Amino acid sequence: MTKLTAKAAGTFAIAPTPFHDDGRIDEKSIDKLTDFYASVGCDGVTVLGILGEAPKLDAAEAEQVAVRFVKRAKNMQVIVGVSAPGFASMRSLAKASMDAGAAGVMIAPPPSLRTDDQITGYFKQAQEAIGDIPWVLQDYPLTLSVIFTPAVIRKIVMDRPSCVMLKHEDWPGLEKISTLRNFQKDGSLRELSILVGNGGLFLDFEMERGADGAMTGYAFPELLIDVVRLSKEG
Repeated sequence: MTKLTAKAAGTFAIAPTPFHDDGRIDEKSIDKLTDFYASVGCDGVTVLGILGEAPKLDAAEAEQVAVRFVKRAKNMQVIVGVSAPGFASMRSLAKASMDAGAAGVMIAPPPSLRTDDQITGYFKQAQEAIGDIPWVLQDYPLTLSVIFTPAVIRKIVMDRPSCVMLKHEDWPGLEKISTLRNFQKDGSLRELSILVGNGGLFLDFEMERGADGAMTGYAFPELLIDVVRLSKEG
């Protein structure tokens, strides 16, 4: 599978993690979910995100889920959420996912981060932990309680060469998208894929501001695909 780059675009479904009633991973349902996302035309799938209930899984289960999705995905790129309290767990899941054929990983900030220096310092350590694996910066202040300014995002992206995508889920966040795209116009920010969340509520407006597509949990991803396609067609 090709690795994630800053040119990534389109619709990446965020997948739930299916469980049996007794709490075991439901692998057959993972296969059915993956086949469904492929059949409607998703460009990729993101697993073990917030919707994927990753904190409910131990390390072995998280790897089991990631590898199952990756192996089934065929032509779709799979991004694996590797956020963890410790960098050793992050490194281990990131390596296992990439060895299985994942396109990249996604990292969210721990809720304890408050200052800009704490935020940039954390992601410096996170990239050192996972090496040169392409990764997605997850910006979701409503749930994670960590505020990224556009300037902080720019610093992380410029200092961390393997950060290739922003998963933008701020609310309201239209001005943030515009500011980041203006940074690119003035040459102070390199190329960066921006995919947006929030259940697609603002997708048409976010596309107008320069988003490259959608990455969100949504029961009917074919509708997101249509909005992204129609927006790009004007």
